[in-house]
Amino acid sequence: RAAATEAQKNETRKGRAMRTAIFKIEGMHCGGCARTIEVLLSTEPGVRKVGVSFEAREARILFEPHTVSEDRLAAAISSAGYSVVAPSA
Repeated sequence: RAAATEAQKNETRKGRAMRTAIFKIEGMHCGGCARTIEVLLSTEPGVRKVGVSFEAREARILFEPHTVSEDRLAAAISSAGYSVVAPSA
């Protein structure tokens, strides 16, 4: 299982269960890196909202767990050269 917190928040949107995952990320060097990760994650099917903070070194992702998994989201981050290192507290 990817290094992400369990669903901190479950929502239902149009009859679909939603989950929020938070990933701690290493390898970002600036706000541009955070924006790159946001754009990359927002193209994943089932992702509804993405916020990435360079300062906090984390990504917060609202997604449909029946469409995309936390492992797939972590793999997308890794494919861009960043590391998912630990769940956010």
